[in-house]
Amino acid sequence: MEIWIFLLFFLWLLKFQLGQVKLTPVFYKSKAIIIILMLWLVYIAFQCIPLPISVIELLSPEAAHLHSLASIEVTTATLSVAPHLTVISLLKSISYFVIFLLTVLLVRRDKRLRWLAYTIVFSGLFQAFYGSIMLLSGVDSLIFEKKYYMDVATGTFVNRNHLAGYLEMTLAVGIGLLISQLKDSTDVTWKQRLRSLFKWLLSGKMLLRLFLVIMVIALVLTHSRMGNTGFFASMMIAGVIALIFKKHATRSTVILLVSLLVIDMFIVGAWFGIEKVAERIQGTSMDTITRDEVNEYTLHYWENYLWTGSGLGTYYLTFPKYREHDIRAFFDHAHNDYFEFGVETGIIGLLLVGSCFLLSLWVALLAQYKRRNPLNRGISFSVVMALIAILIHSTVDFNLQIPANAATFMVIMAMGWIAYYLPHQEKRKRRRT
Repeated sequence: MEIWIFLLFFLWLLKFQLGQVKLTPVFYKSKAIIIILMLWLVYIAFQCIPLPISVIELLSPEAAHLHSLASIEVTTATLSVAPHLTVISLLKSISYFVIFLLTVLLVRRDKRLRWLAYTIVFSGLFQAFYGSIMLLSGVDSLIFEKKYYMDVATGTFVNRNHLAGYLEMTLAVGIGLLISQLKDSTDVTWKQRLRSLFKWLLSGKMLLRLFLVIMVIALVLTHSRMGNTGFFASMMIAGVIALIFKKHATRSTVILLVSLLVIDMFIVGAWFGIEKVAERIQGTSMDTITRDEVNEYTLHYWENYLWTGSGLGTYYLTFPKYREHDIRAFFDHAHNDYFEFGVETGIIGLLLVGSCFLLSLWVALLAQYKRRNPLNRGISFSVVMALIAILIHSTVDFNLQIPANAATFMVIMAMGWIAYYLPHQEKRKRRRT
């Protein structure tokens, strides 16, 4: 993934050097979040830089103590307890930053924004179709061999919750595309309404709606408690925000949002097993899950690395020191993105990550309120819904630690800035040679 992203960026830089592409207005308007993301990269690199041990003792006494155990005479050390792991995470972080830059640099027109959104939807559709076929057919392997979660849909992911997180984001983009195509009907007679109905059934909007149904089916088949909760909750929250910002809400928008809730939740969900999801939610308690104990021990872990963290990517190496005898399973992640970013990067890193998220959400809300172009409003709805869904899901899972989900999240976050700052009509003269 990193090689492909860096190669794409290198090709863009080459075309920029040759004068074939240039910086976009969206890029200039996105300077605030670009600066914050760059500060994040600098901060993670700072975790890997050897510093005098006296400085480490001042910034992170626990990290200094661990480094001192490795050698009697320690003169330099790093804030990260395992700098080689933090370097690996730094490379991933750079690739996420670059894919954000590429999105705001390459999506220069409405047409590109629309096709980017459809590409994300098609990717989610593939995951939904593949995951559903694997489960409903009982086949263990079509493309990738399935070894875990045999009774639920996982797509090409190992964990069902990560497929659910991916579908939350792709569904949000699909719903936004559908909203961008809505128009209020001016039909008066039954004949006109019947003609419009058949025209809608044969249109691309109906095909997109079918794609969304397939993706909702796959989401339900994951039996992910917070995945389904995050999706339906985020759709309701984003829907209410959209109706409030659009003072005179069109009837078609209201009908679509209501139908999404009613049809997807009760008809599609009941047919494909939403009751199993409900049973899992009802059967969830402090006695049946271990994540609450993990979170408790993670907080103790965080107390020793409060401000600067133990180093990005070091959770699985450091957590065993803090877990008690009641936790015997191996936890490579915290099952809570907030806690994991907190313990690995400290309060400083958590503030940087949170600033990027909140700033992007604010820009998407501004696009919802101020933009009049249907595509921009639809995409901004997608961004608001996707960010809220991941915000909810991240309380019990680690979607942002999975490269596919993290990269998609960065692209969708960039789409929020594009939806707000992309000029509606760009007049450009093209020369043919």
